[in-house]
Amino acid sequence: MEEIISLSYGNGGKKTYKLINELLIPNIGNDILNSLGDGASLRMNSSDICFSTDSFVIDPYIFPGGDIGKLSVCGTINDLVMCGSIPKFLSLSFILEEGFLLSHLELVIKSIADTVNKLGVLVVTGDTKVVDRGHGHGIYINTSGIGEKIPSLNLSEKRIAKGDKVILTGACGNHGIAILCAREELLESNITSDCMPLIDILNVVQKYGESVKIMRDPTRGGIATTLNEFVENIEYSIELQEELIPIDDNVKNACDLLGLDPLYSANEGKALIVVSEEKAEAFLKDLREIHSFKDASIIGQVVDYTKSKVILQNPLGGKRILDKLSYDLLPRIC
Repeated sequence: MEEIISLSYGNGGKKTYKLINELLIPNIGNDILNSLGDGASLRMNSSDICFSTDSFVIDPYIFPGGDIGKLSVCGTINDLVMCGSIPKFLSLSFILEEGFLLSHLELVIKSIADTVNKLGVLVVTGDTKVVDRGHGHGIYINTSGIGEKIPSLNLSEKRIAKGDKVILTGACGNHGIAILCAREELLESNITSDCMPLIDILNVVQKYGESVKIMRDPTRGGIATTLNEFVENIEYSIELQEELIPIDDNVKNACDLLGLDPLYSANEGKALIVVSEEKAEAFLKDLREIHSFKDASIIGQVVDYTKSKVILQNPLGGKRILDKLSYDLLPRIC
């Protein structure tokens, strides 16, 4: 039978990468696109910029800790930040389903306005389309963004070296578990999404410049999948210490009850940062001075006893390999 597109092609894991590597890259690949970053660093008229785009199809579109409007801004802003740029401009496009409540659209737009106004980012262009009733799941949003590249940063997985430290800026897994509980009305808990902009990271990142090797926000596929992206094409591996990974108790308890792994659960307000061994402790200290990142932690390091693997070591010394997400944990989470 001819293969069809399933929901797992959109979860950021193995099937997403099959689609990219077997269909997209062979047909439209180029030196810029092939790096597969969260955004693209571009050079135009002697000025360096970063460009990123993302579409948001989350269900439910209003959730504990945010809504599709706030998410659409934070998602693209964070991708620009992870490229090492200062976000400047956004586009905003809506796909609305016939019958969608105008009051809900107003709520979403006000949420967008509140977020961009706090960040000093301008929405400079956009579009709106309406589709037939029953074909649009209420509301979808696409945002694209342009940021000004920070000259002192040179972010690439190719710069990762043995001994580098891996920093996670806070507790992992909140967004995915919050969406699951809200969608399925599971567990009476106070789990909220971590949806927030990461732009304040730049204050610390600029200070340490070349010591920062790569950054990425671990959205679909969680921190396990994102760390695999760091090492899949290099000679090194990443070894994590399980007890050092911050996880909120409510998220851990929910995962235990539901048989889920928080390391594969999506985040929308966290970053993974690889920093040189010599500067990592100082970087972490400065990062924790920012309230949003007070729970940041060094969770592992780069090793050379094997290549292109992510290894999790438990407190007893046992180790297991963390692969990319290979099944559909939860669709439509962003």
